Amino acid sequence: MIRAYKFLMRPTVGQTAALGEMLRDHCSLYNGALQERRDAYRHVSKTSIKYGDQSAQLKDIRAFDPERQGRWSFSSQQATLRRLDKAFAAFFRRVKSGDTPGYPRFKGLGHFDTVTFPKDGDGCRWDSTPHDSRTRVRLQGVGHVRVHQHRPVRGRVKTISVKREGRRWYVILACDDVPAEPLPVTGSIVGIDVGTVHFFTDSGGVHVENPRFLDKMAAGLAAAQRHLDTFPKRTRRRTRKHRAAARKVAKLHAKIRRQRLDHHHKQALALVREHDVIGHEKLNTAGMTKAPAPKPDPGKDGAFLPNGAAAKAGLNKNILDAGWGLFLGILAQKAESAARRVIPVDARNTSRTCPIAAGGCGHVAKENRVTQAKFECVKCGFVENADTVGALNVLHRAGLVLCDAA
Repeated sequence: MIRAYKFLMRPTVGQTAALGEMLRDHCSLYNGALQERRDAYRHVSKTSIKYGDQSAQLKDIRAFDPERQGRWSFSSQQATLRRLDKAFAAFFRRVKSGDTPGYPRFKGLGHFDTVTFPKDGDGCRWDSTPHDSRTRVRLQGVGHVRVHQHRPVRGRVKTISVKREGRRWYVILACDDVPAEPLPVTGSIVGIDVGTVHFFTDSGGVHVENPRFLDKMAAGLAAAQRHLDTFPKRTRRRTRKHRAAARKVAKLHAKIRRQRLDHHHKQALALVREHDVIGHEKLNTAGMTKAPAPKPDPGKDGAFLPNGAAAKAGLNKNILDAGWGLFLGILAQKAESAARRVIPVDARNTSRTCPIAAGGCGHVAKENRVTQAKFECVKCGFVENADTVGALNVLHRAGLVLCDAA
């Protein structure tokens, strides 16, 4: 099993400066490689440059600029070039499939935050001072950086990444051969129905409230964003106050992201500990949060009819704030580690079907959903909370999957 561990780094002032220089030089390498590909293709010969061609130039680049590019790990620079190559591969794949292409862009220094070392021991070393009581990671050109290791690392460390988030620095370890930690069998199976009013409702009728972290900090975030908007958007050099305003907005977003992640981990862990099998709806959040298409007015040129975009925008905001996709991903990872089973089922009509699992008749009709919160079957008169009905139908479909597998 593969698992990633993320730890906070505590660099000194000099190490912080060196880490910033490392990001700057890798960003410069990325942008230079992108410029070379653009120029080669714009030439009359339409030359296509691949990763192998640019990787072969690294030796000369490092020899020409030993104080900057020559300071850092050769393997990490190769990983940066592979990152660009993957961006172009994704671009051509989207062109071929007819999606929005999205040509790779040049990275500003504030938008290039990660450097990857492909192998432990090649330009980096995890736990580089085992004789010391404090864990450290050694990075070429930076030195031994202290790490706040809050939990043990299991498995074999394969790749090491250094990431900047605001003013914080993190080290991310990708480990292979991580042993599973099975939990005792409970014999319980549950279905869950995610939503925006309640974060999720299980088939037992228990509601987990939606914390709405974005809404709680909306006023402070809006004030910080308005202050940031008073500065020019495009400028060669930001003032001290401009940088402080940008940091404040980023800090608030980072806090919301950490709160959401912490909430999802705790709720997923509680489900995994209590149940052997967990069923949930298979959701396409990208499609659910898509903006509605405009409706041209046939009677007036250049005019449009109401399409409910404002109401849909509010719903999209609530869906994205809930973070269903992130939660279900965390749930699947924890279930795999604990030897539990997660079953995604078809989400169609789960809230419109009279639940057989609760003694209902199985009748499917739009009219069964009286309101957002109330379900009343028009055929047999079964009454229940609509979210609970959805969870019961998810449970029933997950049970059918188990029977088919058996």
